Amino acid sequence: MTKKLAVLGLTPFALYILLFLAIPSALAITTGFFDKAGAFTLDNVGALFSPQILQTFLSSFWVSGVTAVIGAVVGALVCYALLGTRPDGTLRSTVNSAASVLAQFGGVMLAFAFIATIGVQGVITVWLKDAGLDIYGNGVWLYQVPGLLLPYLYFQVPLMVITFMPALEGLKPQWAEANSSLGGSRFTYWVRIAGPILLPSFLGSLLLLFANAFSSYATAAALISQGSQIVPLQIRSALISETVLGRANMAGALAFGMIVVMVVLMFGYSLLQSRTARWQR
Repeated sequence: MTKKLAVLGLTPFALYILLFLAIPSALAITTGFFDKAGAFTLDNVGALFSPQILQTFLSSFWVSGVTAVIGAVVGALVCYALLGTRPDGTLRSTVNSAASVLAQFGGVMLAFAFIATIGVQGVITVWLKDAGLDIYGNGVWLYQVPGLLLPYLYFQVPLMVITFMPALEGLKPQWAEANSSLGGSRFTYWVRIAGPILLPSFLGSLLLLFANAFSSYATAAALISQGSQIVPLQIRSALISETVLGRANMAGALAFGMIVVMVVLMFGYSLLQSRTARWQR
C-alpha cells in the first residue's frame, strides 16, 4: 500500500514530464521527418549536413565550449575560496543565494542589462569613450556571436558554483589528515587525492554548463536580431520563414539535431555523476 501511494505521489511530476517535455520533444523530432504535405522524407535531416547548418552548429559549439570552460574554471575557483569560510556563515550563505538567483537571470532582462551598460550607447561605453577608449572600434561585437560570451558567463559562473560546491564540501577532512601524517604536502593532496576525486564532478559540471549554453535562446534572440548564427536562432528563423533552405519543417530537423547533442551530453553527465556519488556517500 505504501509503495502504491509513493507511485501515486509521482503522478503530478510524471504528467509534467509527459506534457511539457516528452510530447513536445516527440513532436519536434517527428516533424523533421515529414515534408509540408505530410509525406515521410529525409531531406530535412539531410540538410543538417549542409555547410550553412554545420557552421551554425559550430558557432553554437564554440560559444558553449568557451563559456563552459571559463565558467567552470572561474566557478571552481570561487568554490575553492568559499571552502575557507564557515559553512553556515553569512558570506557563504550570501554567495550561494546570489548564485542561485543569478544562475536563473537570463533572457531579455540580461540582454537589456548588457545593452544598457556596454551597448553602443550604454553607460559604461559612453563613459569609456569620453575617457578616450572606444570598445567598439572594431565593430559592434555585442550584437554578434562573440558578444554572447559575456552575457552567457554571467549565468554560467553562478551555475558552476551551485553544481560544484557540493563536491568540494564532500571532501572529508580525514583524507587531508592522512595525507599530512604520511608526509604529503598540500600540493600532493590536491594532485593525488582531491583532484582525482573531484575530476568527475568537475567534468560533469562542465558538460552541464555546455548544455546550458547550447540550449539558451532568449538572451541571444534579444541581442542578435539579424541573422541566425547559432542553432536556437536558426530554429527561430525556420519557424518564421517559409523558405529556409527551400525545405519545410526544417525547425523539426534542427530540434532533432539539438536533442541528439543534448542526449549525448546528459548521458555523459549521468555517468560522471554516478562516479562522483561514490565519494559523497
